[in-house]
Amino acid sequence: MSIATAYSTKPLPDAVNDLRHQCGDPNPRVVIFFASSKYEPAALSRQMQETFPKSCIAGCSTAGEIAGGRMLTGSVVAMFLGSDVVENAASAIVADLGSEACVQEAFSEFQRHFGSPVPSMDIHKHVGLVLVDGLSRSEEWLMEQIGIRSDLFFIGGSAGDDLKFQKTHVFATGNAYTGAAVLTLLKLKSGFEIAKTQSFKSTGKRLVATRVDEALRKVEQFDNRPALEAYAQAVGVPPAQAAAKFLRHPVGLIVNGEPFVRSPQRPDGQSIRFYCEIKQGMELEVLEGTDIIADTARTIEAKKTAMGHVSGLIDFQCILRTIELRKAKRCDQYGAVFSGIPSVGFSTYGEQYLGHINQTSTILLFR
Repeated sequence: MSIATAYSTKPLPDAVNDLRHQCGDPNPRVVIFFASSKYEPAALSRQMQETFPKSCIAGCSTAGEIAGGRMLTGSVVAMFLGSDVVENAASAIVADLGSEACVQEAFSEFQRHFGSPVPSMDIHKHVGLVLVDGLSRSEEWLMEQIGIRSDLFFIGGSAGDDLKFQKTHVFATGNAYTGAAVLTLLKLKSGFEIAKTQSFKSTGKRLVATRVDEALRKVEQFDNRPALEAYAQAVGVPPAQAAAKFLRHPVGLIVNGEPFVRSPQRPDGQSIRFYCEIKQGMELEVLEGTDIIADTARTIEAKKTAMGHVSGLIDFQCILRTIELRKAKRCDQYGAVFSGIPSVGFSTYGEQYLGHINQTSTILLFR
């Protein structure tokens, strides 16, 4: 087995048995799975571990699933990586988001497992996956802590709960965790590539965050004016209509000409709450939405050309992109972009790649 994918909409325990039968290998090296919040978290994680006892397993709850070129809801999806793809792998829990000691222990666990310090590992063969509680507001902190300890790429998504915004879970070691993250480190035999795609272009209009509450991800002022008023003027509507523009006109931190998206969540008085942290003094550009299908297709085709062959991929897709696709009834078109490539993914409450971002797909592609 190289890379296989599977999905099921059956209830437990039939869903896990369904995945096992589709996998065909009782002992894949790695199992990555994503599941609707309809599944009881502890039971699902325990059954996955019992079914694949020799595998390195990690997963999380979702706001929608992706598998086999389909965008799904109410399902559990899985990717199975064989020993011909993954030379070695380990998962570690960061049980307390906010505790530097917990992050350090996860990296110490990687060192014990691989027999070498993480900073010494080959960045072309090793890649990390990050699955984190999507309601913790801790993603920026976690990515900073990872960056302090490693130059390896870590990519992933924030767990969802089908837009209930009550409780999200990450899975490992047969357990389900909240207020936590699961880090998985893979040593790959043939290497990998990372794609980041977002469907926005700059309008040329800039906003500077002049007063913020970083802990709450709240911008109180842009350009020394009430944030809602300044944003509304930038997108050409009265403040009362600003929220209707949030989905198609987020803001972005531009790095080397490329936007790293920060999405507005909701007005809070004259302030704006965001799904992603904005720091005091950050200069942002107002963005305008483009075509998700066309942009993603170009990204995947470019990677296929550069890599020569893509043996599989994991897509961490923002729920806001999924909502837009659902509204436009274009989910089937999006799934078709990955036709012919073994693929899984999920709709996230945020994406991790060189930090925490929104309205983006961060994609790990295996050679």
